Amino acid sequence: MIQRSQTLYSNSDKRKQRLRPSANWELAMAAAQRLRDGGGRALLYFVLIAAWEAASGQIRYSIPEEMEKGALVGNIVKDLGLDLKGLSDRGIRLVSRGRTPYFALNAENGYLYIAERIDREQICVRVQKCLLNLQIVDGKMKVFAVEVEVTDINDNAPFFQEEQLELKLSEITTAGTGFSLQEARDEDVGVNSLQGYYLSSDKHFSLRVQTGTDGDKYAELVLERALDREEQAVHDLILTATDGGDPVRSGTAHIRVIVLDANDNAPVFSQPAYKVSVLESVPIGTLLLTVNATDLDEGINAEITYSFWKIKEKRSQIFEVDSKSGELSTVGYLDYENTAFYELEVQAKDMGDLFSRAKILVKVIDVNDNVPYIAVSSLLSSVSEDSPPGTVIALLNVHDDDSGENGEVTCSVPANLPFRLQKSLDNYYSLVTERPLDRELVSGYNVTITATDRGNPPLSSSTTVSVQISDRNDNAPIFSQKSYTSYVRENNPRGALVCQVRASDPDWGENARVTYSLLLPLLPGGEGSESPVSSSISIHSESGAVYALRSFDYEQLRELRFQVQAQDGGSPPLSTNVSVTLWILDQNDNSPEILYPASRRDGSTGVELAPRSSEPGYLVTKVVAVDADSGQNAWLSYQLLKATEPGLFRVGLQSGEIRTARSVLDKDALKQSLVVLVKDNGQPPLSASVSVTVVLADSLPQILSELSSLSASAAAAAGGGGGAEPQPGLTLYLGIAVASVSGLFFSFLLGLLALRLRRWRNSPLLESGASGNFSGVPVSQFVGIDGVRAFLHSYSQEASLTAGSRKSQLHFPQPNYSNTLSSQMSSGNNDPFLSAEDIKANDGNRDYVTGPFPITGYCLWLNMIS
Repeated sequence: MIQRSQTLYSNSDKRKQRLRPSANWELAMAAAQRLRDGGGRALLYFVLIAAWEAASGQIRYSIPEEMEKGALVGNIVKDLGLDLKGLSDRGIRLVSRGRTPYFALNAENGYLYIAERIDREQICVRVQKCLLNLQIVDGKMKVFAVEVEVTDINDNAPFFQEEQLELKLSEITTAGTGFSLQEARDEDVGVNSLQGYYLSSDKHFSLRVQTGTDGDKYAELVLERALDREEQAVHDLILTATDGGDPVRSGTAHIRVIVLDANDNAPVFSQPAYKVSVLESVPIGTLLLTVNATDLDEGINAEITYSFWKIKEKRSQIFEVDSKSGELSTVGYLDYENTAFYELEVQAKDMGDLFSRAKILVKVIDVNDNVPYIAVSSLLSSVSEDSPPGTVIALLNVHDDDSGENGEVTCSVPANLPFRLQKSLDNYYSLVTERPLDRELVSGYNVTITATDRGNPPLSSSTTVSVQISDRNDNAPIFSQKSYTSYVRENNPRGALVCQVRASDPDWGENARVTYSLLLPLLPGGEGSESPVSSSISIHSESGAVYALRSFDYEQLRELRFQVQAQDGGSPPLSTNVSVTLWILDQNDNSPEILYPASRRDGSTGVELAPRSSEPGYLVTKVVAVDADSGQNAWLSYQLLKATEPGLFRVGLQSGEIRTARSVLDKDALKQSLVVLVKDNGQPPLSASVSVTVVLADSLPQILSELSSLSASAAAAAGGGGGAEPQPGLTLYLGIAVASVSGLFFSFLLGLLALRLRRWRNSPLLESGASGNFSGVPVSQFVGIDGVRAFLHSYSQEASLTAGSRKSQLHFPQPNYSNTLSSQMSSGNNDPFLSAEDIKANDGNRDYVTGPFPITGYCLWLNMIS
């Protein structure tokens, strides 16, 4: 039954108004009426209290205990007159005290439910009115108090704390004597609590019930008639306690009344000594044996109590004898390792102080309850990796407190470790090495030693011994590469890092400290000779970094091979060598060098001849250049920078050949000045230039005549062009120079002619008359420069001189050239040469032809003499 009382006050009109009770209230009143008709005056009392509390400003619900979880208590929102829809917007929550939330509020419908089963006897012990206080808090922080009264139901029956009661009465006890009995207890309250006692029928006893000042009822057993042991030695009575619930619940206690006899016999044990064997692992409370003593007396005179006689305190904490039954049981743990045998003395005593004694012999049987114990007696801190097998590392002592097979212990170590156990004296084991050790593979071991006994089941324990392997210098340094190759550009700064070698040593400490050094090769000169390696590079002894001691020049040194030695710090030290190749990379630091045409000290070059009848593509000459660099830095290209007649000549981009680009015109000047630029392919590119003078003429007199006029014009221009006389000093020096050069030229020419005449003594040298032909002139060739891998082109030109008159004609047939050097010309090839008369005839014009004439392998050089 749920009851609810409610009183709310409206703050709008400051008047107290009684609101309409809910349907639960009406149901509660109807239930109260029914209970009133049926005699439920107590429930009506609670209903009236709820109605009275409605005026106190709080809601109170009344529910019975032991309701199911989820049972409905009441509609809080409706009973408080709150707007459920408005509350859903701002929220409503339940606040309760205590650790256990017995109630739950459904914020959606406003119902209060039971969240946990309520046991009134648990939360309200011996309290007449059990109230649970709750608070309802809405979203506007308004608090409503709610009390829930938990009413009692008759769910507990009266009970006696001791269901077996024993009374010892002498047969001479006076009739009418009362004996107090134990009180029955009932956890319920009110009418559901204890209401009375009843005793089973017996002619010798009756029951007297009294009510105390606190309302509790007490029972006394009253002897109605004198006892007679011979008639009946034991009286069995049943005491019943009842409550006032509906239905009525009750509890009983058995009362055993023993009629005591006069004491004239002492107790006697069934045997003088009791023996028992027990495992040490038996739990506390195990019954070991039962001693038995009898008394010929009857009644109380034959009642015997058992106890130990002069027992030590330690043993009293292990064994206990029941004073009534004589049962010997354990109250503590047995330990075979402490005591294997106990001797106890037990005493049997009756109520007349007559007694007898007997011995109890307890033998404790060992069980495997102790794990083996491993103690490390001595241990080496480290062992060298070169220690031979059988080296003792640790000494172990193994012990098990058990006996027999339970105390027999075997030790073992993992099979994958290079160690084994060797038994010494008694329980001592030695941990020794089984095979060679290698610190580089494993620097240390954690050896787990396991000791196992032979019990059933076996017990084991383990301990770990840390074994450190000390290093020995048994490994040479190892380079990270089998050989090293490094590259450095030429013109590097001094001290530049060119390469770095690295070596590692698997050893430890000083044995693994690696130092680097250069291995200098032995030179043929002996100790006084210095290796180019020592003067070129150095190595850092700690890091292995190789530095340049000087700036390298690719044109002088292209590679440097040496060896580096890595040596550890062991004793004796171990070392390893490695080969290092240092390649010098080229940089574009050399300008092209022009080999042909060669420049004189004054910067002038020879004169190249080209006939005016030349067709386009006629090869005039070739500029030959080399570059001391390599690769693309030595790739040369040729370019015509300047020309007297633009468009008349062109230069091959890769070959350097100067050819006519068109036919020679009459208006083209006799003397053509060309400037050729030779450039390499480096970054940045370097270049060189050369000036080439080309004379356009079909005959030698024409060449000399044109050159004379050009010389005169140049002299006139040098004199100021206004008829000014040349300077005397300059004329003197120029005359001396011309005379010297002319003398040297004629001397060379006479020597050359004499040499040719001697070689050609068997050949016709000159023809009669004014004309003559030279033949058999050997071909000259350009000699390559040492160290330059380039071929020079040789060019062949044929010329002939005819003397039909004072003026000789110089003819230029089609050129014959090739891309390779010619070694020799055949003897049948006649090369015309100028005669001495022609040279003298031109002496007046002071124009001379110098150098090799256009015969195969020679060049024609013309000097202008002013």
